[in-house]
Order: sequence, then structure tokens, then C-alpha cells
Amino acid sequence: MVNRIVNRAAQSFIDLAALSIAFWLAFLARFEFELTLQIAKRAFFAWPYVVLFQYVVLTASGATRFAWRYVGLREITRFFSAIACANLCLGGVRLIGGLLVPHQPYAQYVIVPYGVIIINLTLAFMAIAGVRILRRLVAEHLETNRRRKHTAATPDIPTLLIGAGQAGLMVAKEILSRPELHLRAVGFIDDDRAKIGSVLHGIEVLGTSAEIPTIAEEKQVHQAIITIANAPGQAIRRLAAICDDANIKVKIIPGIYELIDGSVNLNRIRDVSVEDLLRREAVELDKELLQSFLTHKTVLVSGAGGSIGSEICRQIAAFEPQHLLLLERAEFFLYAIHAELTHKHPDLSIVPILCDINDTQRLQQVFAKYQPHVVFHAAAHKHVPMMELNPGEAIHNNVLGTKNLADTARDFSVNTFVLVSTDKAVNPTSIMGATKRVAERYIQALAEHATTKFCAVRFGNVMGSTGSVIPKFREQIQAGGPVTVTHPEMLRYFMTIPEASQLVMQAAAMGNDGDILVLDMGEPVKILDLAHDLIRLSGLEPDIDIPIVFSGPRPGEKLFEEFGFDAEKMDKTKHPKIYVGKSAPPPYDIINAQIQTLANFQHHCQREEVRQALKVIVPEMQPETTADGPAPRPKRRSLTASATKRTTARDAPASNRSS
Repeated sequence: MVNRIVNRAAQSFIDLAALSIAFWLAFLARFEFELTLQIAKRAFFAWPYVVLFQYVVLTASGATRFAWRYVGLREITRFFSAIACANLCLGGVRLIGGLLVPHQPYAQYVIVPYGVIIINLTLAFMAIAGVRILRRLVAEHLETNRRRKHTAATPDIPTLLIGAGQAGLMVAKEILSRPELHLRAVGFIDDDRAKIGSVLHGIEVLGTSAEIPTIAEEKQVHQAIITIANAPGQAIRRLAAICDDANIKVKIIPGIYELIDGSVNLNRIRDVSVEDLLRREAVELDKELLQSFLTHKTVLVSGAGGSIGSEICRQIAAFEPQHLLLLERAEFFLYAIHAELTHKHPDLSIVPILCDINDTQRLQQVFAKYQPHVVFHAAAHKHVPMMELNPGEAIHNNVLGTKNLADTARDFSVNTFVLVSTDKAVNPTSIMGATKRVAERYIQALAEHATTKFCAVRFGNVMGSTGSVIPKFREQIQAGGPVTVTHPEMLRYFMTIPEASQLVMQAAAMGNDGDILVLDMGEPVKILDLAHDLIRLSGLEPDIDIPIVFSGPRPGEKLFEEFGFDAEKMDKTKHPKIYVGKSAPPPYDIINAQIQTLANFQHHCQREEVRQALKVIVPEMQPETTADGPAPRPKRRSLTASATKRTTARDAPASNRSS
């Protein structure tokens, strides 16, 4: 307490001294350092009230409370505003005082010449800001020296920074301020030739990416960091290959989807992953539309602990809803996402709700209490082979659970209900895909008989979600192999979890009643190529260090995923990555009766009986793919108004326990 008082008193004394020096220098500069006795007397009498008045204005503006050690551009702007306001008031006093002097000669001693005021404004601002900047520079210098003493035994790693943009500048700044990381930035690499030779944060732009091998040899570089937050996968693949040829290790900062808070720090820099090689251009969100859709609204997310559900919650939290309701039946996953979000958004109302979507009474209690405006339904069983082994559970959760939640949303007049669906619902070969198609058809039918807007969003495979192929391959590589690929021609469409979640939100805000919105998945990836990439990124060689074996398609799997039905005319929307398809909804009475019949199979374990029951509601359901003969690969189509441009839907629903 005593130290704090002493410190605050010392800071006040320094501020008053700085303002005093600025004032006297302003007088001296104005009169060319030749003060007559009369001018000196005026300066002496005006000095106390001018300095004290400026200090009072600084204090009233809150500028004196800023920590000196962490002063930045925002604080400096506040200093200038306060000093400018104070000197503007002094100008007013000068104007009024000038009118009083003929009647009251002593008034001359309380007015300050206009020239002095103008010079004082500049010098006072420089003095107040300068002492704080000096304090920060000294503190950072001492801290850097202290860290260097503790880490002097470990040599710094010569590092190239690839990308001299905003993210690269932030990385460079952090490298310079954190010697304990043992990184030494030897230079930037950038393909913009206009930047070559320029110096950023004391680090020179040395050349283009094509010159990396030569520069690496000249500068004895050991590693490179790709500092381009929005670099597409193709560019990352090219840069990684160049660095590999130059025999230098390559790391990367997280992609723009991972940087929700917009910050880059070296703790998040990591090795290049297969997700980076598949990275696509950043999604451009209509933030105004999303704000009107989510801000100050009560939003409920089912399956909130799953891969997609949890990411949707993270994205929604950034738009400051009135309440964010996390609906999840798995206690641990609910605890984890609730703890994460409350830590990141302490001022946001985040409500964890332990609930099964098949518990009608519990759902009604939740909806009656919180009256949600928007529901994102991400709760589902999504694992294709697992649902072939437990077919009744797929009906219980994906069909009856969706019906239960959708009916509750209708009964409580929710504004918008969004079903997170999957491309596996298109001409499904699997029980999981067929149950998701039944869910789509039901909400389409329900949309005709409710004030609630019901829509579905389809997309394909999510990189890194629980049970997906990439984590499985990584486990197999760590175990020494073999890596099992179902079929050499199997193709899948991939999207990152954040990208999928952002597009789900965007599509939901744009969609109309009964729409099935389809996310553009880009180009398909051969699973065999994915296995090769993962093995090489682990520093190994396919079929030499790690064998690859083909296991054949599993029950319910397709070799090629599709986007939409022929009956769905896929049209462009105003968002380049979202398409919309509308097929005629089934009559509500018929689909409702069919689902009631289907409910009789929710406790069945006989796959064929369940498949036959589903085929009644989903007549487009296809025979299973076999190892010998896959279903014919769908023709490449464009999804425009006449069905020309390829889009996809993504494999997604976080399960009720969630992904």
C-alpha cells in the first residue's frame, strides 16, 4: 500500500514537472529565448494555474491511471485529446482575458499568448507521452536482458519468416520481445517484390519464396515460420515443399479460422499439419446480418459439446447473444465447453443444460424458462459404421430426437430452427445418412405448418472431428502402422471445423423457410493422398517406413459423396460458398405417420429390417458399396440455377453426446 502511494506520488510529480518544463519552453520559444521582465512576470503568474489545469484535465480523462509500462497507441491518443482540450480552454481564457485587460490591467497576468498555447500543446503532449514511452522502453530493455541472462546457455535458432504482412509483423515483434523462445529472425520472405529490401521491426525482407534455398544457405537458417494467416492450402503445400528441399524445418501460425480473437502469439505456432495443406480461402461473413440474427438473442445449441456444436458455440459467443444455452447429454463434454466459454467470455450469460433431446418434458421446461429465439440442432449420431452396428439408436437419436426438438421449437414459437445435416443424406447408402434425410424431410414438412423458420444445412467431412479419418491415421502412424485405407479410389470433401461452423451460421441467417442449404466444399481429396501427406509430415515415407493397406469399404460407406438430389434445383445465394436447394416437402400427415411407424424400430438391432423401414420414407436410399464394385461415381455438376456447379454438404452433426 505504501509503495503504491509513493509510486503514484512520484508519477504525479513527474507529470507536473514535465508540464512545467513544456510551459516554460513554450514561452521561451515564443519570445525567441529573450524574455523581458514584464513577459517573465506574466509567465511566472500563469505557470501554476496552466500546469495544474492541464493536470486536472488529464486526471479527469482517466489518462493518469494508465500503467506507464504498457502505454500504447490507444493511451497516447487519450493523452493528446486531454492536452488538446486543456489548451483549447486556455485559448478561451486568453480571448476573454484580452477583453478585460483595458478595464483591469492585472488581467494580463492570467492570460497566455496564443503562440505560447499552440507551442505548449505540442510540447506538453510530447512530454507526457514521452516520459511514459521512455519508462516502457527501459522496462522492456531490462526485462529482455533478464531473460537473456536466464537463457544464455541455449543458442538462438536462425529463423526465416515467410510473409511480411500484418501477421508476420506481429510474429516478428513477439520474437524480438521474447528471448526465452530462442528464436532469431534473420529476415522476411515475401513474394511481393516491392517489399524486398525494406526493413520491418528491424528485420529485412530478403527475397521471394523461390530464393529460400539460397537465402537459407547464406544465413545458416535452421527453420522457417509461415506467417500468412489466410494462406490457402495449395500455397502452404508449395512453401512446405520448398523448405523441405532446402532442408529446413517449417512451422506455421494458425489459420484465420482458428484466430477467433484476431491475435497471433508464438505459443500457438506449430508444425505444418495436413489441415494446413487442405486449407481454403477464408470465409467472408456478413457480420451485420449475423449480428441482427444473433446479437441480444437467446440462442440454444444442441450437441453443444461436440466437434461442430462446440465450435458453433464459440462463434456465436463472439456476437454477444443475450443468453447462450448449451444443450448436451454428456456431462463431461458439457462441462468442458462451458468452462472454456465462461473463461473467454466472463460477461456473457452462458447456461449449461444437461439434457437428452428425447426427453420431451425436460425440453419443454428448458424452452418455457429461456424462450430461445434461435436453435442450432447439432446433436446426432454421426459415425457411419457405428450406426450400422446400432441401427435402432440412429433412429432414436437422429430421427425421433430431431422430431422431438423441432416439435418443441414449433410449440414455443422459436424464430429459427437450424438442422445441421450431412452430405451422407444425399442418395444415402448408410443408415446414418438415411436417418439424417428423414430428419431433413420432417423439418421441411413442419415448415409448412409452423411460424418457426425451419431450414437444414448440409456439409461433408470435418477435419479433426471425433472419429474422423485424420485422427485415426495419426494414431496408426504413431503406433508404427499400418495405415488402413478403405479403398484406393475413395474421395471425400473436407472443411475445417471453424469454417463449417461459420458457414452454418451464415447459411442459417440467410436461409428461408424449408430451405436445404448446401456448403461449397471445394475440390475432393483422395483418402490415399491424405494418408501419404500425413505420413510425410511425420518425417516418414509411405510404404517404406509406414505400410499402407486397403481394408475395403465398411458397412454403409460410399466411395464418392454427393451434393444434392436431381429433384433439388441448387441455386446460388448471395454468399459464394452457400447454395440452396428446394425439393417439394412431403405432406406433414404422411411423414409424421411414417415416423411414428419408424419409431417401432428404434430398439431393433437387425440392420436389414431397419434399412427396409427407412427405405419406405427415403426411396432414394442406395444399395451398399462393395469392395468389388462401387456405386458409379456421380457426374461432376455445377450448382447454378440450372444445376451446374459443384457444391457439397458436409458430414457434420455433433452427436447428442456429440462428436
